[in-house]
Amino acid sequence: MSYCTAINNMSGDRRELHKAYHDKLYGFPIDNDNELFCRLILEINQAGLSWETILKKESSFRKAFDNFDIKKVASYTEKDRERLLADAGIIRNKLKVNAAIENAKTILDIQKKHGSFKNWLDEHHPKTKDEWIKLFKKTFKFTGGEIVNEFLMSTGYLPGAHDLNCPTHQQILTQKPKWLEH
Repeated sequence: MSYCTAINNMSGDRRELHKAYHDKLYGFPIDNDNELFCRLILEINQAGLSWETILKKESSFRKAFDNFDIKKVASYTEKDRERLLADAGIIRNKLKVNAAIENAKTILDIQKKHGSFKNWLDEHHPKTKDEWIKLFKKTFKFTGGEIVNEFLMSTGYLPGAHDLNCPTHQQILTQKPKWLEH
């Protein structure tokens, strides 16, 4: 079966790791705010590293960040920051750890004002990639252009997650709300 070029060019365990994410998660809309937060934090942590590194550490990230429960992460203390910075199972970068905690607080505020993080994203759709980047840089910590682009592609808000002839792309099209297809 033909998949995206990147998947087709991989082999062995590496291909299986990426294919599982590609086939079940990448580009699919997400309705759960904690999972949207998870994806944002994983994309932030990928900065400067390979996505493969993040995929291999995902379960450790989930454990370290209380399964990305936004309320719990927003209430993290200095002791939690120290715990995270000592956790070899995740990326031990102070800026990235701080961004996770501060972005959780921002999302709580967004939820109060818009009902959910997803509602906030939906209300801003459609935007160009540059408009999204500007909005995210204004709203969140540690969100550069590539992070924002990958977060939005991986959650279905921007096109480009899959080759047009990829079966996963076709599957995603059947699941997207019509208004998201812009």
